[in-house]
Amino acid sequence: MSTAPTTVATDRPIPIAVASLPGIAPRLLLSDRRVEDLADYRRSGGYQPLENPDRLLGEVDESGLRGRGGAGFPLGIKLRSVREHGLRAGEAVIVANGEEGEPASVKDRWLMRHRPHLVLDGLRLAAAVVGARRGHVYVSDADAAAAIEAALLDAAEILGDLELSVLVVEAGYVSGEETAAIRAINGGPAKPSDKPPRPFEQGVAGMPTLVSNVETLAHIPHIARNGAASFRSRGTTSSPGTFLATVTGAGKPPVLYEIPHGLPFADLLAVHGVASDDVRGVLMGGYFGGLLSRDVLTGTLDHDSIRSLGGGLGCGAISLLTDQCPVAVAASVMRYFDRENAGQCGSCFNGTAAMAAVLDALRDGIAGADDLARLERWSVVLRGRGACATLDAATNVAATVLSRFPDAVADHRSGRCTTCDEAPYRTLRPFAVEIGARL
Repeated sequence: MSTAPTTVATDRPIPIAVASLPGIAPRLLLSDRRVEDLADYRRSGGYQPLENPDRLLGEVDESGLRGRGGAGFPLGIKLRSVREHGLRAGEAVIVANGEEGEPASVKDRWLMRHRPHLVLDGLRLAAAVVGARRGHVYVSDADAAAAIEAALLDAAEILGDLELSVLVVEAGYVSGEETAAIRAINGGPAKPSDKPPRPFEQGVAGMPTLVSNVETLAHIPHIARNGAASFRSRGTTSSPGTFLATVTGAGKPPVLYEIPHGLPFADLLAVHGVASDDVRGVLMGGYFGGLLSRDVLTGTLDHDSIRSLGGGLGCGAISLLTDQCPVAVAASVMRYFDRENAGQCGSCFNGTAAMAAVLDALRDGIAGADDLARLERWSVVLRGRGACATLDAATNVAATVLSRFPDAVADHRSGRCTTCDEAPYRTLRPFAVEIGARL
């Protein structure tokens, strides 16, 4: 097997297109690349007065809206926790988290660039529910920040006494973690901190803080205008509503879709123009979720189904493996974690480096049985360590490539991976995408 440092996956992010599923009117996406201005947003029903924050909280609870940042935690529970702690503290703060650390995802940047008023409306409504008078939009994308700042000026009268600011930080995988956002807003580095306290207990300026993903907030105006039943009219019982999916790989240009939860995975492939027989596996939910095998072809795109397959929807990034070797993809992702970890926790700093070295050796056909035994052990004993979930993400990658692609692992052990002989996959940021120029 060749060990030459050939790079066949470009390290230049590929601009993304936006598309709707046939017969499904989008709630979040626009049909073109324009930036929605204040007049357009208000004509669509945006910025309606909120007469009863308690009622909206009840509707959010009933809607079953789950966070779209990765964990899928129910937003209603999060809102109640911040509100209760804020009442005791006398103040609460809200943060719209738009720092998209996953290179294979662009949904939050797209929303901020193209629908900034939808994001601000959701932020306004959430702030009213938790009783926050101060808020922050936390981003690393300069164009997204500019769009939000322009929208803040246009909507100043509507936002009233809600004091909002934009903080731009350097992009990084760990920068979007909620305690990293809190730490940066408080004047520190955009790196995770130990928990407890959790942000809902003590966050910005020591106050109870709601840190919510941009896409999550963008769903709230629909609930406020149309109610929980309307939100639940799409999706499944436990995964209601729609979500934004960044679909990459398979030799196709990347596309941002708005998908109803519960859509069969095979149906998404058909819309994307990819034959099921060509799919070897999937990097599901971003780098964090690790790799899924062809079993994903039998699943549906909702939390329960993907969890039953041993994965997670995460941030909605779906990277299709067709011509790529899963071992080589895992090695590239692990090396990314080795570069991008915060460098604060020894278990993560050393653990990601050690696992990356083994996967590099496996990709290059020089890993021994002892190396794989160590990698398998590390994928178990390192889980749950460190201040953030980066090490969990790394162990997911290691565990899933070993357990779900044993034939590919065996081929690399024997030095006869024909995929890597023909097209060795090496890239700094696997399946990275970008939005393209702002219009």
